[in-house]
This record gives sequence, C-alpha cells and structure tokens, in this order.
Amino acid sequence: MCGAELGDATQRFCGGDTCDRVLTPPARPAAAVWLGRALVVALALLASLAIAGAAHGQVPTAADIAACNEEAPRAIKTGSASATSGDQARADSARNGAPTTTATAAPTGRVESSDPQIHGMQRAGAINATYQAAYRSCMRRKGF
Repeated sequence: MCGAELGDATQRFCGGDTCDRVLTPPARPAAAVWLGRALVVALALLASLAIAGAAHGQVPTAADIAACNEEAPRAIKTGSASATSGDQARADSARNGAPTTTATAAPTGRVESSDPQIHGMQRAGAINATYQAAYRSCMRRKGF
C-alpha cells in the first residue's frame, strides 16, 4: 500500500520513508504507563489521608469553649439557633440526670464528650436543647 494513494479519500497519501510513521501508532512502554497511574493513585491516597487526619485530630481549646459558652445565650435571645432532635434528646437526658453514651457531666460543671461539638458545654446549658444547638453551631464555625 505504501507508495500509492490509499483507497479511502479521507486517508492521506502514504509514501516514502513516512509510511511506517503514518500507519503505525507510536510505541508506548506499558510499564511506564502503569507506573504513572500507580503514582497518581498513591499521591491521591496520601493526600486524602493527610487531609482526613488533620481534620479528625482537632480538639477545642479552652478559649474556643469559653467563647462558645458566651455566644450560646446570645444566640438563644436573638433566636438564631434551632434545636435538632439529637439536641432535644441530649437535653432531656441531662434534665433527667440519665447518663448518655456520648456525654457526661464533669465535676467542673462542663460536659465532657468525645464529640468536640458538645465537649466543654456548660452543664446548665446542657439541659436546654436550643443552647446545645447554639453551642454546636459555634463549634462548627470554629472548625470542630
């Protein structure tokens, strides 16, 4: 076929030493392609683990806790906080004095919890679902 016009009018004339370059695709080493793909996947996995680890390990500071305990009553007065069913359930448990699986009252008068959004909440506020909602909203804005 080389050296003559090809059968289809859409194909180009193939002749001389360019015939091999036109008809055969460039050779790509398969190992290099797979190595590149594996590298991209590994970097994506590493980046996602680094981001998840950094976000999961944050703990509220005493300043964060104090600021949110001060802000929560103001949010209740302005009506900018609305309680969820979870807030209501925790407030009911706190009012009844029943221990919950996620939070306990500390001797300091604050709630100790593995949930950073309610950890450090004032015990007096823990019985109010709207206070809990305002406190949790404040903690979310601070990145917890």
